[in-house]
Amino acid sequence: MKEKSLSIGLDFGKKYALVSYCTSDMSEPDTISTVAGSELYQIPLSLCKRRGIGQWYYGKEAETVMKNGEGSGCDRLFGRALAGEQVTVEGETYDTVELLSLFVRKILTVPQKFGTSMKLARITITMDTLNREKMELIEKIAGRMKWTKEQYHVIDYAESFYYYALSQKEELWLHDAVLFDYSKNSMRFYYMERNLNSTPQLVHIYLKDYGPLIGNKDTAFLDVVTDAVSRKIYSSVYLTGDSFDGEWMRESLKFLCNGRHVFLGKNLYAKGACYASCIHTGMQPWQFVYIGENEMKVNISLKVKDREELIFHTLVSAGENWYEAKNQCEILLAGTNTVDFWLQLPDSREAKIESLELTDIPKRPERMTRLSVMTEALSDSAVKVTIRDLGFGEIYKSSEKVWEYKMEL
Repeated sequence: MKEKSLSIGLDFGKKYALVSYCTSDMSEPDTISTVAGSELYQIPLSLCKRRGIGQWYYGKEAETVMKNGEGSGCDRLFGRALAGEQVTVEGETYDTVELLSLFVRKILTVPQKFGTSMKLARITITMDTLNREKMELIEKIAGRMKWTKEQYHVIDYAESFYYYALSQKEELWLHDAVLFDYSKNSMRFYYMERNLNSTPQLVHIYLKDYGPLIGNKDTAFLDVVTDAVSRKIYSSVYLTGDSFDGEWMRESLKFLCNGRHVFLGKNLYAKGACYASCIHTGMQPWQFVYIGENEMKVNISLKVKDREELIFHTLVSAGENWYEAKNQCEILLAGTNTVDFWLQLPDSREAKIESLELTDIPKRPERMTRLSVMTEALSDSAVKVTIRDLGFGEIYKSSEKVWEYKMEL
């Protein structure tokens, strides 16, 4: 039997996780439900060890075991792991990073129950916002799960919306799409803008926080949506978040449905992350580049000669998440003591050349100096460049010289 390729989208919230998956023979992602045949997608971020037998349970089952006094464990695992907490379960002390990794391992076995011979191609993890601490936590989990760098990716909710919206039929995003996220007692509005004059199309997602809905929610939301979508035609409106529960939307929903497609659901971010996995593994074609607050805003390349042909070797790609933007290559220096970096905006044909001088580099014959060039993003608009003299084999030993530069983009 041929092994299927499995793509995963994992949404880490404060109290819950959601998992969407897609195999190479599926036309679109599906989301794991906690109750078969239902749309109960939220899996509590809980883990519990049953007393006496040492068996671990996760999600709703873990909460039930703890509630019945049949075991002990903890909830809100992501936040606890992020804070570096340790917990005591059945008399043993556990690192919550280890417990969160166990939780991930357990929920990722669920898609494989629906079919055999599946190999993880890529998992994309999404959360409301990104920072260095969250990225480091995911790196720890990836290490415990033995994922390679090519097997996992981390994005925020805005980027998940980008992948989800633009993976739908063209009629649903022809005039762009918007998202209202009503959770944490705050109404957040994400709106999309595409640059139709660039190839591939550059896409921006902008966020406006309207805060809590005061007084009558339907009336307050009607004021919000009137302000948000009246200035431009949008093809689709998406609604997500626990606070949309209940049938309180009447006049506001009537207004939104006037000439627009409107969708309500809780698994948009998980599905968007799964679409991202499919796209980055080549399962789905893509004609867009996302430029968000976490993404690099410029392409950085070296102009090099490869087998007598001049080519541009890319070190940093516009649209690449800056938390993950690290690259390294080796080059031979050709009759100069400078290295030229070509900086180009993704929607421009013109490039800026930034020359970095290698002060006091040993004099050697042309192409007899091998250099290591390493780039590491410091933010979405700054890159640290480290250049090391590697010498040239046994002929010229390395001088051990290192040059470091900060390149502001």
